[in-house]
Amino acid sequence: MNMDISVTDPWALIAVAIAMTLGGILKGATGAGLPVIAVPVLASIYDVRVAVAVMVVPNLISNLRQVWKFRKAPVDPVFVKILAVVGALGVGLGTFVLAKIEPVYVQFVMIVIIVVYIGLRLSKLDLRITKTKARRWVASVGIIGGVLQGAVGISAPVAVTFLNAIRLDRPAFILTVSTFFAAMCVVQLPMQISFGIMTFHTALIGLLALIPLTFAMPIGEWIGSKFSARVFDRVILFFLASLAVKLLFDLF
Repeated sequence: MNMDISVTDPWALIAVAIAMTLGGILKGATGAGLPVIAVPVLASIYDVRVAVAVMVVPNLISNLRQVWKFRKAPVDPVFVKILAVVGALGVGLGTFVLAKIEPVYVQFVMIVIIVVYIGLRLSKLDLRITKTKARRWVASVGIIGGVLQGAVGISAPVAVTFLNAIRLDRPAFILTVSTFFAAMCVVQLPMQISFGIMTFHTALIGLLALIPLTFAMPIGEWIGSKFSARVFDRVILFFLASLAVKLLFDLF
């Protein structure tokens, strides 16, 4: 498995383009999920640290775009601020873990998270959390989600599941989750630079990744408004299951 990525490697550019296109379609359709697809795709080819680092810049830009687009959505400002702040604290700890722990262990955690995410999506449990309970749990969810985001680049099983259970309408959900992710990226970027995880080539690849992502998100938004969410969800889950098998195979 490759430990570095370069803008002079055409296969790297192709891999990133595929990862961002698939992840961008999912994010455009659902408001979240860019790292859920893109990070495992890249981790199946490159070192997990490279996969997490490549995602920071496109994740930041795409979430700021959605924050701006849905800025007028009615949300609980205190709830959103708490989620964003504790998420930023958690991602700092998670980045430290990513820098200090052997990548093989991080990759195993990523596989577990993917499996948990698939299980949650397939589960028929009708999770519902009242707004009162959500305010009580938001700090815990934010810190756990932040640690996962910093360490493996994926926090959807915790953060997205929690926000879905609150039953926010789509604009409020997108504004809330995008604020959460953007806040984490603001902390993630300088910390990855300080630990040497984010290199010049990685940052440049991340900037280039915005090109396919920019085209993919509107496609996802169109798919989300025109096609069955259930069918789209099943296709994504099948793809994620395949990636999990690939990542598990790579461990051995």
